[in-house]
Order: sequence, then C-alpha cells, then structure tokens
Amino acid sequence: MTDLTGHRVLVTGAARGIGAAVAAAVVDAGGRAGLLDIDADGVRATARRLGASAASAPCDITDEEQVAAAVAALSAELGPFTGLVNNAGRNSYADPVAMTTSQWDEVFGVDLKGAWLTARAVLPPMLGARRGSIVNIASMHASLTCPGMFPYAAAKSGLVGLTRSLALEVGPQGVRVNAVSPGYIETDLLAEYFAQSAPDERQDALDKHILGRLGTPADVAAVVVFLLSDAAGFVTGADWPVDGGVSARFA
Repeated sequence: MTDLTGHRVLVTGAARGIGAAVAAAVVDAGGRAGLLDIDADGVRATARRLGASAASAPCDITDEEQVAAAVAALSAELGPFTGLVNNAGRNSYADPVAMTTSQWDEVFGVDLKGAWLTARAVLPPMLGARRGSIVNIASMHASLTCPGMFPYAAAKSGLVGLTRSLALEVGPQGVRVNAVSPGYIETDLLAEYFAQSAPDERQDALDKHILGRLGTPADVAAVVVFLLSDAAGFVTGADWPVDGGVSARFA
C-alpha cells in the first residue's frame, strides 16, 4: 500500500463517487483528509464514516471567499495541506447554439475555475515547505470525446492544460501537479449519462474496454494516492489515463 503517513490532503467533490473513494484511500494509506463539497449533509456523512482522520466543510468551489474560508478552517483542524485532489466536476450535455452563457459559466466554473481557486488556496504553505502534490481529475474526454458532451470535453481539456502550466510554475519550488483522466467509472454521473442515452449505450461502452469491465471509484483512487505520495516524487506535468484501455483502442 502507498504510504501517506504525515500527509494531509484536501479533496473536492468528496461527498460521493470518486471524491469519497479518494478520501477513503488517503485515510487508509495513513494520511488525513479534508473534504469539501457543496452537498453539506453528504460531505459530513462521508467524513463521519472515515473517522478521526477526516474533517469536512461545505463549500461552493466557484466562490473564492468560500474556498478561502473552508481551506483555512480545515487547515486549522488538520494542519497545512501537503496534497490537493481537484475532483469536483459536473457533466454537460448542452447544445452549442441553445446553451446560454450562464450555463457555460456554470460548467467552467466548477470544472476549471474551481480547480484554480482551490490550488491557489493551498499552494502558499506547499511552496513554503517546498513539498506538495496536486492531482486534477480530468477525463478521457480531454483527449477523445463523442457527440452530446458539449462543452464538457473543452472544460476537461482546459484542466489538463492547467495541470501542465501549473506544473511548470510550481515545480521549481518542489510541488508536483498531475492529472488523472478516468474513463467510464461506475458513479452517479455515469448513471446520469446512461439514463439520457440510448438503451444499448451501456453495453456499447463495455465493449470498448480492453479489460472487459467498467471502472470503479477505487480504481481511480489507487492511482491518485500514488501520485500524491512520495513514491511518485519524479512525476509531474503528466496526464494519467484510468480508462480500462478505451483511449488505447481509439488512439
């Protein structure tokens, strides 16, 4: 098991799905986890399940004042963060003509702006300690996508670009920044996608997977925890696919 003893990791979108799995994996690896989510009841429940090594705060990550206050509160309780996982995100199935500017801003506010705001909040102590790791949860849609996902692919492509750019900025101060790009992972967001798709979409998706199954949140969490850990100390600016081989099939 990857060791995160002495690490304190902030996880956004931690009430459920991949975020909750990452938080659990951080605690299982010996670290402490700070959980953020706009779902106040959900994130508190997740933190309670994880026990004394976890703490939570409700937060809209698109609001810089809420981000600053939540990070300050959790840092006071857990200690300054050595890791950040920008997991909070939202799907979008918009029509490029009918979509409104407010709907566009909502997607990019969560999927891209929020990642910058949380990174900005946790970076000062990381840079001061010359130690830290940021992992941005992107998507395989950042490199290959399909109709009906507008503008989700654009937002996730931007997150991969932010990953590379931020890695260049903070790498000389000892902070690493990487992205993880999940494919079809069994989460509520995937269930939502299948619900609005054709009846045979799930089987079509399954048939694309070299490994013959869809992914689980724990599959993603295992890679994230590795990237957070000192074992990945020479890894930065990279985008790691966790997609069961879908991107290899269509590369």
